[in-house]
Amino acid sequence: MRMIDKTSMIRSHLDASVAVTQKIAESCSDVIFEITERIIRALRDGKKVLLCGNGGSAADSQHIAAELVCRFRMNRPALPAIALTTDTSILTAVSNDFGFETLFSRQVEALGREGDILIGLSTSGSSKNVALAMHQAKQGGLFAIAFIGQKSGPVSEFADVILHIPSDITARIQEGHATVGHIICDLVEKELFEKESGD
Repeated sequence: MRMIDKTSMIRSHLDASVAVTQKIAESCSDVIFEITERIIRALRDGKKVLLCGNGGSAADSQHIAAELVCRFRMNRPALPAIALTTDTSILTAVSNDFGFETLFSRQVEALGREGDILIGLSTSGSSKNVALAMHQAKQGGLFAIAFIGQKSGPVSEFADVILHIPSDITARIQEGHATVGHIICDLVEKELFEKESGD
């Protein structure tokens, strides 16, 4: 039985993660800034943020929504954000009656209003249900943001802004999405609430 060099494996994962994070810093800062400004503008106008994704991207959707609704680093008023991945009755009813691919677009149709933000997360860039949600967002006048990997796909077709994480490895893309989500939440809090408190 071949022994696995766990120490080398751990170091390899960490080195790869650091390398992708460095690439994000080099190539994605302008896009992150644009996304943040759009979200801040929407929230100031009384709009909300919707998020969707599958699997790990569903978890990332919920993670970002929780940071906005609850808090990131400061105690402040709650911000309106909804992960479209959490209501099991809606998830099962829509999947059963209309098909899994309509899972998120149906909710965007119901909850989205002109000027709202939709963030669609897909490591492959090709998740059909996320792509249809982006399409529905455009029809409803929402501002659509795609969080994907380095490859484009159907999810980005209707996006107003695309965040490309410079990797084709699912774990690295998900780590990138989480990191960027944290950056955005931090900037949103500071812009909306630190200035108001005079800091």
